[in-house]
Amino acid sequence: MNRFPTLLLLFTLLVPALQAQDMQRVRHTIDTLTSPAMHGRGYVFDGDKKAANYLRDRFRTLGLQPLGNSYFQPFSFPVNRIVETPQLQVNGKKLIAGTDFVANAASSSGGGKASVLPLDTLVFTDAAVARGFFSQNFKDKALVIRQQDQQKLGQLPAPYAQKLQQAKVNVVLQPKALLTSVARQQAEVPVLEVLESAWPQDARKLSFEVKASLNPNHQTQNVIAFIRGSEQPDSVIVFSAHYDHLGGQGKDVYFPGANDNASGTSMLLELASYYSQPQHKPTYSMAFIAFAAEEAGLLGSFYYTQHPLFPLEQIRFLLNLDLLGTGSEGLMVVNGKVHEQAFEQLRQLNQQQQYLPQIKSRGKAANSDHYPFSEKGVPAFFFYTLGGTAAYHNTKDDASQLPLTKYPEVFKLLTDFVETLQ
Repeated sequence: MNRFPTLLLLFTLLVPALQAQDMQRVRHTIDTLTSPAMHGRGYVFDGDKKAANYLRDRFRTLGLQPLGNSYFQPFSFPVNRIVETPQLQVNGKKLIAGTDFVANAASSSGGGKASVLPLDTLVFTDAAVARGFFSQNFKDKALVIRQQDQQKLGQLPAPYAQKLQQAKVNVVLQPKALLTSVARQQAEVPVLEVLESAWPQDARKLSFEVKASLNPNHQTQNVIAFIRGSEQPDSVIVFSAHYDHLGGQGKDVYFPGANDNASGTSMLLELASYYSQPQHKPTYSMAFIAFAAEEAGLLGSFYYTQHPLFPLEQIRFLLNLDLLGTGSEGLMVVNGKVHEQAFEQLRQLNQQQQYLPQIKSRGKAANSDHYPFSEKGVPAFFFYTLGGTAAYHNTKDDASQLPLTKYPEVFKLLTDFVETLQ
């Protein structure tokens, strides 16, 4: 009996199965990082610490080594936390935290009942209207501000700006999506962000509760692993991704951060797995850095560049991975216009292999963890995918909506590009 056709059929079936298994592992990583148990990888219920421990254990299982005695590089920073799920009722109707509204990241604590006072936008252009509006007593008022008018408040005279701080609560109406962030300070009054579509046009009365806590010394850590190069160990290729996200607001609201940046963190782990295999042993050394506190202002990467674990001059190239969960419209390369020759190598590789529909190039931008390295003279690219999902910095950026459209192709492009560097 001729067994060759049977073996060929088996091989044909096995290859897609192995590829699917890799993506299954990727999905499992993203599911884990975005699970409620991680609490948004932020600053309530030890979310960032749990994520860091998970990454350390993955690096250790792969056989990667720490730089020094620990995989962790600890540091601290101030952070404001919404420690209980915020509450809001308008005209007696309860709004849903995380869906209809969230507390602003910088909100202070507060609660009680208040009368709704919409900001009269004529205060920006009519002095008489401004005098009349600010002559009111703001003590028991919920000052309602449209998001598009919020920045104009800074243009008001100081006495008027101070009067705004007398309100019981500020309500900022968001026209499209609830976008939040991480705050390192606390506002003087409680601030709620509410979707315009959830806000009653006839809003008259509200009741609310926000419980916030400013931690002046939150302890966190970068997570770092290392593979020593076989031929040029003193030259290092760095892969980086931030593992932190926005955390949560109490136990009932958390921000999963699937695209931003469980996607890039999973790619970091996939690359670590690939280069840990004997058949892919790199000639250069490789460092895999998962940064903390990117969402608080690139703090983890700034801290690393100020306290490097090996000389920054040894970095051959840094490849920063952030927002890699899509790709239907291609890939953007920040610093592509800075390192034009390297970008052209990348573009030609993509053109030869037809991995992605396009690769676009940008100049310098302080929008992810490559930036502190670039400012120190380290060659660095920041990659993010285009198209697919629009969920960003809200509760909708969960694993179920993440398409991972070109994830395998981005992985292959990265490993091909590294070959050109060695």
